[in-house]
Amino acid sequence: MRTYAYGYPRLGRKREYKQLIEGFWEGQVSEAALRAGLEALEADRLATYRRFVDHFPVGELSLYDPMLDTALMFGLYSKGGRLEEYFDLARGGRALELTKWFNTNYHYLVPEIPFADGRPPGFRLVGDRPLVEALRRTPEGFPYVIGPYTFLRLSKGYPPEAFGDLLRALAAAYAELFRRLRAAGAAMVHVDEPAWAADVPPEHVALLREVYARLGREADLLVFTYYDSVDFLDQLYDLPLRGIGLDLCHGRENLEVLQRAGFPADKILIAGLVDGRNVWKTDLRAAARLVEALRGWTSAEIWLSNAGPLYHLPVTAEAEARLDPALRERIAFATERLQELRLLKTLLTEGETEEVRGWNTYAHPTDHWFYPEIQERIRRLGPADFAREAPYAERVREQQARLNLPLFPTTTIGSFPQTEDLRRARAAFRAGRLPPADYEALIRERIRYIIQVQEELGLDVLVHGEFERSDMVEFFAERLEGFAITQHGWILSYGTRVYRPPILYGDVRRPRPMTLKEITYAQSLTAKPVKGMLTGPVTMLAWSYVREDIPVHEVAFQIALAIQEEVRDLEAAGIRVIQIDEPAFRERAPLKRRRWPDYFDWAVKAFRLASRAHPATQIHTHMCYSEFNEIIAFIDALDADVISIEATRSRGEVIAAFERYRYERQIGPGVYDVHSPSVPSPESIEAIIERAIRVIPKENIWVNPDCGLKTRRWEEVLPALRNMVAAARRLRQRHGTPAPAPQR
Repeated sequence: MRTYAYGYPRLGRKREYKQLIEGFWEGQVSEAALRAGLEALEADRLATYRRFVDHFPVGELSLYDPMLDTALMFGLYSKGGRLEEYFDLARGGRALELTKWFNTNYHYLVPEIPFADGRPPGFRLVGDRPLVEALRRTPEGFPYVIGPYTFLRLSKGYPPEAFGDLLRALAAAYAELFRRLRAAGAAMVHVDEPAWAADVPPEHVALLREVYARLGREADLLVFTYYDSVDFLDQLYDLPLRGIGLDLCHGRENLEVLQRAGFPADKILIAGLVDGRNVWKTDLRAAARLVEALRGWTSAEIWLSNAGPLYHLPVTAEAEARLDPALRERIAFATERLQELRLLKTLLTEGETEEVRGWNTYAHPTDHWFYPEIQERIRRLGPADFAREAPYAERVREQQARLNLPLFPTTTIGSFPQTEDLRRARAAFRAGRLPPADYEALIRERIRYIIQVQEELGLDVLVHGEFERSDMVEFFAERLEGFAITQHGWILSYGTRVYRPPILYGDVRRPRPMTLKEITYAQSLTAKPVKGMLTGPVTMLAWSYVREDIPVHEVAFQIALAIQEEVRDLEAAGIRVIQIDEPAFRERAPLKRRRWPDYFDWAVKAFRLASRAHPATQIHTHMCYSEFNEIIAFIDALDADVISIEATRSRGEVIAAFERYRYERQIGPGVYDVHSPSVPSPESIEAIIERAIRVIPKENIWVNPDCGLKTRRWEEVLPALRNMVAAARRLRQRHGTPAPAPQR
């Protein structure tokens, strides 16, 4: 019985990864210090693996994103030896499109396959050195690569009919890589193929079988699938693979195949038994019973592993001393997942030791925090609770009469730069070193400043800047009962961007208003509308670790009711525009399309329940870095008055979705990339809107950035917004009437 773990977080216990790379960007960390710091971080990661498990990969550490690393390794982009060139592709002037990694909140950079004049590129292996060096430093490790099918399936820029030829050409370069790794001493190679767990058409199954029939002869491959089941699992059995990793937590249909068809005795079955996406402790006895069942279905060697990469979890729960002990005893982060693998092996080989018994005592929550009145409200919900009081055609007339907005109205997504002094003040306030009155005065001063800035810029719908918020989910989780906030539970969202997912452990209740004080203060400073800024129920759910003792749709409806209460309070206070952000709306969708109807049914209902406002209240929502083309009908079903979406890194391609779908509400296609320090020109902004006008009525188009401005610096934000407003004014002159006179 062996154990194998992968995907251990690269962030570091004290977020060293983030600090090193961002320090390099800011010129405070030299390249030599950056490389030395990352080597120390990697040594610590590998030592943690060795402490708990028998086998693990090497070469997982990336400077920004493994998909970009893979694209560079196979010659898709030219890059010299300078790190600045690498980061230019990640976040600079050549930045690749950013989108969600399957149905997670990790974002990856989307490689673009050059397909000029109908000719596919010549893939070539140019960057195997990091993997070879990692193997040389840690010869017992298995080199980590993203598999060719997943890499190509998640890339863009080629016609679908070219997929087969491209995959074969790419496989030739992978074959060379695997030969070199075997020659360098790799006992096995870890190959990630999560795309095998998505919807894979039959012709693709035939292609990947063809490709792996070849690749499996070049090295001993361990191929890992995760996030769901593999629909063609038994068609992999005759391939020359050394082992197959299966998610047995989120891919329960894999078990049906294993029970029916067994598993080939000449391969290693790598059983994903501990959850890589949620934090509740594993029931070790139940996991052991499952292993015994597997032994009855196959005589193959079984390795115990995690179900999906561990970077979706914080590094360790050791430092979470402030959590309620009843909750703290029931959670496991990445390090604790490794510990569970060791304990599960012990249970299966030595029996139930004292350590195993102690761990299993807290495997399932037994103390819940319930509110019977909330559960009763959920039971009594009916169709009328999920609908606005008037159709959009009537609402839009009321809203325009109330708001008096110009053609191409301008706004931002919500947040403005969170400077270091503001973060220090928030930390001091939370630690009790800054009196509440002083902190509140600071926030009010920032709100007053940003209202003045937006009026001077000439924006049409303003925001209060969100200076009091550390994170769009965490802020609300702190103010809702049923959520717990960790101290050090950081995970990566993309690049070096981190957030702390709350733990949703009980019934959700809003004890008091959450945003009213700041929003109404901002509105008191201006005659222009100020948006109320809320986070939607699906995103609150998706970016938290969620209880598993009740159906997930009931959890979503509980959150939605709390948000609805906030909407009603904002309306009563005179707020005319309310934005309910749902960036995770597409992300939370199951990988299998056959499960979409059930998911989107409750996800749409949750948003509509939360946004059940008066017809004269304009409801906005925001989504970013998702495959909008696939879900446009479900977005339409949300019945929001205005949606703002990312359109810059995708080079405006998202607008093509509206060529094929008649979307009658208003839309703000993002006109500049907030995840890059580059300042867009007015001409580049106008080009995006001009493209949008070809498929969307000009009266329905807003002008806004891709996303919030929290991570940017003021010297980037202000000129970008000036250019955005200038572009909107020029568009009005070209296509309609100028803005009305400012209201005072």
